[in-house]
Amino acid sequence: MLLEALSSAILGLALAWVAARRLPHRLPARALVLPTGVAGALFGAFLIHTALDAGNMVTVLLGAVIVSVASLSLLLRPAGRLRRRSATA
Repeated sequence: MLLEALSSAILGLALAWVAARRLPHRLPARALVLPTGVAGALFGAFLIHTALDAGNMVTVLLGAVIVSVASLSLLLRPAGRLRRRSATA
C-alpha cells in the first residue's frame, strides 16, 4: 500500500509538472497545479484500491492517472477571450 501511494504521488506530480510546463497560459499558478495533481492521483489510487480491492499495482496506478488528469482538467481556462455579444445584436 505504501508503494502504491508513493508511486501514485510521484506520478501525479509528474503529470502536473508536464501540464504546467506545456499549458502555462491556460492554468493558474504552479503552486496550485502541482498539489492538485498529487491530490488527484492519491485520491484515484485510494478509490481504485478501495473499490476493487486491487492487488494489481498497474490497475491502481491507472486509476491514479485517470483521476489526476480529470482533476487537472478542471483547472483549465479557455484559450482565448470569450466573445460576448451585445444585447442589441
